[in-house]
Amino acid sequence: MQHNGVKGETAVSDIYSLKGKKGLVVGIANDQSIAYGCARQFRALGADLALTYLNEKAVKHVRPLAEELAAEIFLPCDVRVDGELESVFEVIGEKWGKLDFLLHSIAFAPKEDLHGRVVDSSSAGFAMAIDVSCHSFIRMGKLAEPLMTDGGTLLTVSFYGGRKVVEHYNLMGPVKAALEISVKYMAAELGGEGIRVHALSPGPLRTRAASGIDRFDEMLEQAALRAPQHQLVSIEDCGAVAGFLVSDAAKAMTGSTFFVDGGYHIVA
Repeated sequence: MQHNGVKGETAVSDIYSLKGKKGLVVGIANDQSIAYGCARQFRALGADLALTYLNEKAVKHVRPLAEELAAEIFLPCDVRVDGELESVFEVIGEKWGKLDFLLHSIAFAPKEDLHGRVVDSSSAGFAMAIDVSCHSFIRMGKLAEPLMTDGGTLLTVSFYGGRKVVEHYNLMGPVKAALEISVKYMAAELGGEGIRVHALSPGPLRTRAASGIDRFDEMLEQAALRAPQHQLVSIEDCGAVAGFLVSDAAKAMTGSTFFVDGGYHIVA
């Protein structure tokens, strides 16, 4: 009986492990990035990683993190540059021949559109925000599909402002709404191949990307006050949930948005 118990415990433990799995992380800007918190957890659970950096200006901040995480693939990826995203997946196909999961943690809107009213946003600014923040995830799903022959997980990052109006979130609200419904459609379309699709929705975090939001310090303060846990979340909190979602422990789950926000999303 004792022997059977040990075997059972090992089996339960193994479903949370990422040992032998290959994962792509897109969106690390520095050591405060949500993507970095997730990448650290993926690596701690045993995954081999491919990381990208935006451009030459960013590489000096990201390369030391890639070295720390022993990333086997480290490539530039600006989704606005023709061919760069496709090149990343080509290298993954050549080096690994498969992909088990990916994390898409990128978003962008021109400052003048982001800081203004939604009704004042320009057509070009709105199109760019949707392209970088939402459609790039759809593109990644298409490129990952032939590499996920044994199934896999596509994970992106959203925010509560895509469901309810959050003051100062402005243009990114409609963009994140588009991202979350895309998650559901992608999950429905790819589920038959064993590919799961989710969005992670953290509460406000002091990241470089978030610093572009107007009066962001006020948003942080309000989030801590309103959340039932009365505290802000960390990139480590995000990583813990992301690690679970890409593991075999979550193999029966798809098409959902998971809030990591201390309960902020339940408060009216």
